[in-house]
Amino acid sequence: MQFVVKGKPQGKARPRFSPRSHTIYTPSKTTAYERIIALEFKTAGGKCLPAGHYVAVDVLAFFPIPKSYSRHKRQDCIDGKIRPDKKPDADNILKAVLDGLNGYAYDDDKQIVEAICRKYYTGDEEGYIWVAVREVNTAGGHNDERK
Repeated sequence: MQFVVKGKPQGKARPRFSPRSHTIYTPSKTTAYERIIALEFKTAGGKCLPAGHYVAVDVLAFFPIPKSYSRHKRQDCIDGKIRPDKKPDADNILKAVLDGLNGYAYDDDKQIVEAICRKYYTGDEEGYIWVAVREVNTAGGHNDERK
């Protein structure tokens, strides 16, 4: 299952503490972004993999090229010679996607056994993320080469 979420990629924001209620909460901007991810997954026809199935998630985050870049530097961005090394961090982008899909693409995020996030620039002015969710086939296994 593959789908796209339009808009500049966002990372999972740090939890906040409310001194009034003495509780920890996820900022509303992050919660809204996670809801959009879940909605796009459902709209694309995604189905939930039940417990007991291994899951792999790939995320490609495409950032708009800064307007201040020269024509030459813009072309290097499009060609992949320059990649975004700015915030949000790849791990926070991945965390937002995984939390947004939790309960929609898989029963529980403990099922995820593979996850990749890559950051690129795009000529698209608003940016987007491309997400692929798939079941991992356990046939063949993997030997731990560290032993």
